[in-house]
Amino acid sequence: MRKFASIAALSLVATCFMGASIAQAADPSRGKEIFMKYQCSSCHGTVGQGANTGPKLAPDPIPLDAMKNFVRNTTGQMPAYTETILNDADFADIHAYLSSIPKTQDYKTIPLLNLN
Repeated sequence: MRKFASIAALSLVATCFMGASIAQAADPSRGKEIFMKYQCSSCHGTVGQGANTGPKLAPDPIPLDAMKNFVRNTTGQMPAYTETILNDADFADIHAYLSSIPKTQDYKTIPLLNLN
């Protein structure tokens, strides 16, 4: 029983330390800085709302892995941002920023726009 408790304790400690290093929290404010720095906003809008030159990215962006795959392997629709330009942490931060953008308020809930 004592051996089992020692193994369980060791396993718990290892999980805590490994989890902390693997699952670092993405930073939305840093993501916004990167989004602006690499001029994503010039085609996708400052809050990812989309424009004539780029599709809407927020709110509810596509999954992180799909976004990374598209941006790194684009076929001419936009410049490719390789891993040497935007690393995985940068992508996670950009995705966190886009995910943090609130949905647009329904116009029916805005008194000035709902005069009926």
